[in-house]
This record gives sequence, structure tokens and C-alpha cells, in this order.
Amino acid sequence: MTNNIDQVFSALADPTRRAVVEQLTNGAAPVSELHAPHDMALPTFLRHLKVLEKSGLTQSEKTGRVRVVSVKPDQLDMLDAWLKQQRSAWNGRLDRLDRLAQQLERTKS
Repeated sequence: MTNNIDQVFSALADPTRRAVVEQLTNGAAPVSELHAPHDMALPTFLRHLKVLEKSGLTQSEKTGRVRVVSVKPDQLDMLDAWLKQQRSAWNGRLDRLDRLAQQLERTKS
């Protein structure tokens, strides 16, 4: 999982790729539609799509002459689970720190 989550975070580190994933949460879209809002050459944009697909965040399928890209929700679910785990761990640490601070304050009085 670590290697996979590293690829997901690496893929999402780029604002163009984050925008594509955000756009795809509304549904699958052809490459031309995904490329339209981005001010870059198509070959450059296709490299972004390749990174997203390699990370497992997206998949593409050719229908006739049109390549349609869709998001793979299982990768987003994996990322969400990891973030929840981290949030829980940090909340526990902060709760323990708060109890220690309160205990020190009571001892001080």
C-alpha cells in the first residue's frame, strides 16, 4: 500500500492533475473535454493523464475514435482511509498532549 499511496500523492501533487481528478468526479469525460480548460499542448496534457492512470486514479477506454477517461473511486477510497487513519492518530496524540498540559497546570497550582 505504501508504494501505491506514494504514487497517488505524487500524482495529486500537480495542480493540473488535481483539476482533472476533480473534473472527473462529475463523470467520465473525453480527453478533448478534459484538455480544454488547460493552457498546454496536448502531448504535455497526455503525459499528465498517463501519470494519473499509472497511479491508479483514472482509467481510460477508447470508444471509436474518442478516448474517455474516468476516475477510479477505489483509489480515492484508499486515500480517504489513509487520511482518516492519520487524523485519528494525530487527534489521539493531541488529546494526550492536552491531558498532560492540564496535569502540569494542576501540579503547578
